[in-house]
Amino acid sequence: MKPLPHASRISRRTLLTAAAAGAVTAVSPVTATASPTRATAPGPRAAAPFHTVGRVSPAAGGAVRYTWPGIAFEGRFRGTGVGIVLDDADNDYDVQIDGTTTTTLVTPGRTTSWIGGLRHTEHTVRIVKRTESPWAAGLFGGFVAAPGGAILARPRARSRQIEFIGDSFTAGYGNASGTRDCSGNGGVNRNSNADLSFGALTARALGADHQLNAYSGLGMVRNYNGGNPTTDFRTYYDRALLNVEGDIWQRPNTWRPQVIVVGLGINDFSTALNPGERWATEDDLAAAYATAYHGFLDTLRTRYGRGAYIVVSTTPLPNTTALTRTAERVVRERGGRGDHRIGHWSYDDPGLDRLGCDWHPSLNDHRIISGLLLGHLAALPLRW
Repeated sequence: MKPLPHASRISRRTLLTAAAAGAVTAVSPVTATASPTRATAPGPRAAAPFHTVGRVSPAAGGAVRYTWPGIAFEGRFRGTGVGIVLDDADNDYDVQIDGTTTTTLVTPGRTTSWIGGLRHTEHTVRIVKRTESPWAAGLFGGFVAAPGGAILARPRARSRQIEFIGDSFTAGYGNASGTRDCSGNGGVNRNSNADLSFGALTARALGADHQLNAYSGLGMVRNYNGGNPTTDFRTYYDRALLNVEGDIWQRPNTWRPQVIVVGLGINDFSTALNPGERWATEDDLAAAYATAYHGFLDTLRTRYGRGAYIVVSTTPLPNTTALTRTAERVVRERGGRGDHRIGHWSYDDPGLDRLGCDWHPSLNDHRIISGLLLGHLAALPLRW
């Protein structure tokens, strides 16, 4: 298995610059029922009841801003169509009506996109952010009913909740590509779909609400190839808006996940240490990783209590066993401290093809990993 490169924020910025210059071809909506029309700024007129999946920050007029991948908004309406109010020139979205994806909105900008031609009856609508945008916040202004219709009460929240914490593997980076070199087929953003990541697939199979708190290229203490040494994943974890320094997510009392899957460490260990980094040897790095991991787990326990089950997730790396060995050690040490609702899960499978961008898991791989995780969770003493 080839070492797993992790494109970082810099490479994503390059892709966006190329797109703005016309070097990246946008994907057209998959049906003709979506008719984007320009709208005024989202405001009270457009705001409507909706259920939110993921971390958001309130904005004016009932709108919300967000940056994490996989953010979704779910609503109900009666009528022949529905409008989706967005202000986002960076991300791609899938729109689902009654559980079926009807269109993909590619960097829609400031617009109301309409889905029409439906039977005049009750429908569900869901819009999900496929891509990562740690440098820019999107804005969702709500759903609007077509003439003669009405927005109905929001769908009920699901009682099961899972939080996924990780890097590009968790985010679904380049998973829809089908080829490891994405330079000729639209780049990473056009080929990423967080809604088909293993976390999203697992949550749907379990009927759970979820968060994908993932940031490509970041590790617990060391980022990919030693990049951006003054930050790591912990720098950003508490934020709702990743691009706002010092931002703090205002966690609602309703968000208390029974399961937390933490997959941090691929970026810490998948590349060799460079001259001048803080750690002289891999053992030094592993010791720092273990200490930081304990601190991060303490944060999760303070936030979510001792009843939540934490899954420490790893996958084998071709260049070292330090990731798995250190993660196992952390879990053993937690158990020795009396924290027994925690376990280690290492996933691998001969069917993994790693045909996502830059050797990342493909859609096929995410389905396999989700199946492995579902089997692991089925054996745990969960309380939900």
